[in-house]
Amino acid sequence: MNLTIENLTKSFGEKKALDIDRYSIHSGEIIGLVGNNGAGKTTLFRIILDLLHADSGCVTIDGFVDGRAVSCDTSKSEDWKAYTGAFVDAGFLIDYLTPEEYFRFIAKISGISDEVLNDRLLQFDSFMNGDVLGQKTLIRNLSMGNKQKVGIIGAMLHYPKLLILDEPFNFLDPTSQLAMKYLLETYSKERITLLEHGIILKDYDRDYAMLNSEIEEYFRGQQSGKN
Repeated sequence: MNLTIENLTKSFGEKKALDIDRYSIHSGEIIGLVGNNGAGKTTLFRIILDLLHADSGCVTIDGFVDGRAVSCDTSKSEDWKAYTGAFVDAGFLIDYLTPEEYFRFIAKISGISDEVLNDRLLQFDSFMNGDVLGQKTLIRNLSMGNKQKVGIIGAMLHYPKLLILDEPFNFLDPTSQLAMKYLLETYSKERITLLEHGIILKDYDRDYAMLNSEIEEYFRGQQSGKN
């Protein structure tokens, strides 16, 4: 499964939020998208998910699903939704349900049996840390951290070929962040991409020593430029 962004632009009034010539994400990769607030991260996610229309350009997903070749512009086809999982913010949740009811709803529309659902939820046991299931609490009444957990689990339940999470570590305590990191690492290779003012500035391979120092240096330079 590959995702390709081509000539993608989006402006809000006079402000250009996105301007990406071409960018590709390949099967088996995890992309960590970093940037300051207002860099265009959420705008990009919403365009990929067809929640926001681009001014120009397109996002194309292609690959094989159930042995069938697929290729589609996400703004013109619904096919990609069957193998995509996403959680951008709490607005994705059905907050008048309990977590159990929400997971059963996700399972039903994904063709997952109750037995399989129970097995899959066990895989998130350490991530939930006893705070999500069995509480008899509506999602709307959960803490922000537990809402985040429900959204992430819901996005991952059907083992999507394309998983999009916007700031997945938000509101999570350190223990839950470690569990989240482990869940994501099972998805294989990782890259970090720096997005600033809607433009992709650089791709970093998974060399953490160099990656962390370069990103820290970039953001330190951004802060000193404001002083």
